Amino acid sequence: MLTFPNAKINLGLNITAKREDGYHDIESCFYPIPLKDALEIIPSEKLSFETTGLKIPGNSNDNLVFKAYKLLKADFKLTPVDIILHKNIPMGAGMGGGSANGAFMLTLLNDYFELNISTQKLQQYALKLGSDCPFFIENKPKLISGRGEISENTELDLSGYYLALVYPNIHISTAEAYSAVKPKKPAVSVKEIIETYPIEKWKDLLNNDFEKGIFEKYPQLNEIKNKFYSEGAIYSSMTGSGSTIFGIFKESSEKNYDTILAL
Repeated sequence: MLTFPNAKINLGLNITAKREDGYHDIESCFYPIPLKDALEIIPSEKLSFETTGLKIPGNSNDNLVFKAYKLLKADFKLTPVDIILHKNIPMGAGMGGGSANGAFMLTLLNDYFELNISTQKLQQYALKLGSDCPFFIENKPKLISGRGEISENTELDLSGYYLALVYPNIHISTAEAYSAVKPKKPAVSVKEIIETYPIEKWKDLLNNDFEKGIFEKYPQLNEIKNKFYSEGAIYSSMTGSGSTIFGIFKESSEKNYDTILAL
């Protein structure tokens, strides 16, 4: 059985408070985009996990795909499978590729083994894998708050626009990104901006709190953002904790960007 975990971008990202549990409270809009990995499970006599495509650093036992299998196996009688993950979404790029892989694995196993786990329960399992994982269970535009586990539907629809992505091959860890952030309440919430103002107004209103510290350390990222605007983007931002910079255009661009997607 085969599925295709997709990436997301953050439209706005405010770090509003440091929590007692060590996490941070955030507010953002997560928007799914059609940049995808491939994930397959095949019946097997022995559990195995292999990856192709982009090289994934670290131990495979720490991969969220493998953890998702172990998580459900603790509660259900799962037989062994061969797991094959083809990585196309860059890692440490702020697009949620790893989170998507873990969440899609939960859904894939639910379908394959006919476990009949509800969407709400799948989201609870996904939260055990990571703060961003529950979003990918429903996988539609959401206003996100809390540490990432609280979501609210939004009618935002960017169909008809084009998304350009530039990933400058800089891996930024979550810890590195947060180290330069001072949490604060925003003057205007992401929800209000997204639902009240047209996209043409977002440039001066919708911010990513990670940008200031990360741009100081990696000024080339700010240069990419400025280049997007100089070439006609109606909105540009770093996504998540970086380092991918995206630009939203009204028309498909012929510029030499890493990836151009129709939304």
